[in-house]
Amino acid sequence: MTGGSYAAGPADYATGRDHTPPPDVEGQSVGDLLGRVTTDLSTLMRKEVELAKVEIKEEATKAGKASGMIAGAGAVGYLVLVFLALTLMFALDAAMPIGWAALITAVVLGIVTAVLFVLGRKQFQQVNPKPEQTVETLKEDVQWAKNRKS
Repeated sequence: MTGGSYAAGPADYATGRDHTPPPDVEGQSVGDLLGRVTTDLSTLMRKEVELAKVEIKEEATKAGKASGMIAGAGAVGYLVLVFLALTLMFALDAAMPIGWAALITAVVLGIVTAVLFVLGRKQFQQVNPKPEQTVETLKEDVQWAKNRKS
């Protein structure tokens, strides 16, 4: 993120140390100090959220471009498959009537399609959309919070 000033002051990003002298807090009430801390934390959180939005937007743009390239490759791959099927059909036409050659080619493509479908369905059945680890962690957090109250 650029152009923003942080409440804590400039930091040495190589070491992570803040070179701003500590603020003079003498003569200030605890309420004033807590107010400043709250304001600083609020500013920090807003900046973090803003940074996250920028990073997500950049990554989404990269993902969109990559998806477009993959979709283009899929379209061209489909055309390659069509031409390979036509090549097989015309090669078989040299040995038999074109109708039989087309039927044999269609049956071969149908078998390939069925095998790919069965394999894909089997993999989909293994997908678990429920985030098991997150659910378990949340249950542990709830239990921890209950134990803290009692």
